Formats: sequence, C-alpha cells, structure tokens
Amino acid sequence: MAVHSTAKKRKGSAPDKRDRILKAAIQVFAKNGFYATRVSEIAKAAGVADGTIYLYFKNKDDVLITIFEEGIEQLLKILREVAESDDTFESRIRRIIELQLGLLEEQRDLAEVITVNLRQSSRLLKQYATPLFMQYIDVIAGVVREGQKEGAFRKDLNPRIVARSLFGALDAILLTWAIGEGDPAALRKAASHCASLFLEGLRQR
Repeated sequence: MAVHSTAKKRKGSAPDKRDRILKAAIQVFAKNGFYATRVSEIAKAAGVADGTIYLYFKNKDDVLITIFEEGIEQLLKILREVAESDDTFESRIRRIIELQLGLLEEQRDLAEVITVNLRQSSRLLKQYATPLFMQYIDVIAGVVREGQKEGAFRKDLNPRIVARSLFGALDAILLTWAIGEGDPAALRKAASHCASLFLEGLRQR
C-alpha cells in the first residue's frame, strides 16, 4: 500500500524552495529534536518567511512526515531494483544491507531524524511509518522466500521473521551511529559484519 505525502501540491510552486525547507528542517530537527523545534526556526534556516512553510506543508508534523516518506520511498525503490536483479540471492541480501546503511552514511542529520525524531510520536509511527515498514518487510522477505525455493537459503526459517530481524539490526546500527560520532567508516564496517552474520544464518547447509 503506497503512502502519499500530505504535503500540499501547489500549481506553480517552486520545487527548490520546498526542497530548501525540507533540508533546513532536517538540520533543525536533528539539532533541536522534533518537539523542541518551532516552525519559525525551520523558516529561518531555509531563508523563507514563516508563512511560506504553510504554502507547502500543513504543519510541523507534515514536514516530518514528508521527510520520512520521501527518504523511505527512495530507499524502497532502490531495494526493489536490487531484489529483482539477476544477482545471486546472497549478493542481493548483502547489497540491500550495504545500500540501506550506505545511503545515510553521508547524511547523518537525516539518519537522526528518521531513527530518533520519528520515534517521538507514536501517532506518526502508527499512521505513516507502519505501512512503509510493511513494504520494506515484503521486499526482504521476497528475496529470502525466492532463495529458499531455489535451495540457496534454509527452508526452516520464516522469511518475514528474517526480514524483521534484519530491519531491527540495521535500525539499531543506524540509531547508535546517528546519536554517536557518525563516522561513515563505522557504517561500512557494520554493513559488512551484519551481512556476514545474516548470510551465515540463512545459508543452506
């Protein structure tokens, strides 16, 4: 089920101004936290008037939702391409792990907004994050299920539990990285270790 952004689409609106607002919001949310951030602070960081924010977004919640949706939808698009590729099943799982962590290694503020700020609102998590999370699980589980059918992965494992476990591991890695020093090299190393760990458990004996 696709989740569509609640951001207002205005005919003739300037995409660059909307993008500036989103980029500014990521920086301010990461610095101050979602609840402590005021719309006026986002506007100031974006170099626009306070009222301009409301030409593109309903409120502060809408800004956070849009950041999350657009970031996750970009990730899902890339992961689906990997999942549907002709690579070996092990290569697909490894590539998915590397891409998920790699996409954020140069975007520490975005990683913090997605992993930390969104958790501050259980309502937003349930209403917007859960549907996209289920799409993510479907992609990973699909690769595992196909690998099981072809004899590459163990058949005694539930594909959706494997997918949820992988998501949990990567989410925890991103969370600790985002609130820590944020060294990109640490993410790359973690991706390699995580891939080896999961593939060792999945591999058919």
